[in-house]
Amino acid sequence: MRANALALAVASAAAVLLAVPAPASASRAAAQAYLCEEDGKRDSRGFSSVDGTELAWDDDSRFDDARKHAVKVWTAGSLKQVRIKPDGATSHADLEWKDTRQTANGRHLVYGRWDPNTGTDYVWFNRAYLDDGRKLGADVHRRRVAAHELGHALGFCHKPYSGLYPSLMWAEYSHFADKGINGPTEQTDIKVYHALWG
Repeated sequence: MRANALALAVASAAAVLLAVPAPASASRAAAQAYLCEEDGKRDSRGFSSVDGTELAWDDDSRFDDARKHAVKVWTAGSLKQVRIKPDGATSHADLEWKDTRQTANGRHLVYGRWDPNTGTDYVWFNRAYLDDGRKLGADVHRRRVAAHELGHALGFCHKPYSGLYPSLMWAEYSHFADKGINGPTEQTDIKVYHALWG
């Protein structure tokens, strides 16, 4: 009988704890971290290039500096949960960096693109805009594009544009470029990373 009373007391205490709402600020922070620009989309481990906790890449792009920058900013500081490394002789590439040159068929003003596939995914650099002498033909622009697209490969969707919460994952390049954002932001992107990957 005493065991039943103790079990009832524990169950009642658990019910009370579950009924207490989270602080409003914590709820807003969690909602902001997962909020996506496109309706119905969320940051997702399942919609990423990551295999377990590793993202192995292969390179077939002329923009090595941009790739190196993207890997560096997404593995800096506390961003260690996903190991981003070059593909080895005994492993399969999860992601390949590639170049294209397109301005038609939906590629007008598209500087880069993450392309998920059933096998190896791709990050495309659009040389029509990123080559030297072109609209974004400088290292600073190529690095931003690479970092943004690697964010997609890590499972992050486009974040809504907001002056309050700057993000590398804003859909419009000019939004994060105008604010000088070159990597994941502390206020949004790093919080989102930890919410998704731990």
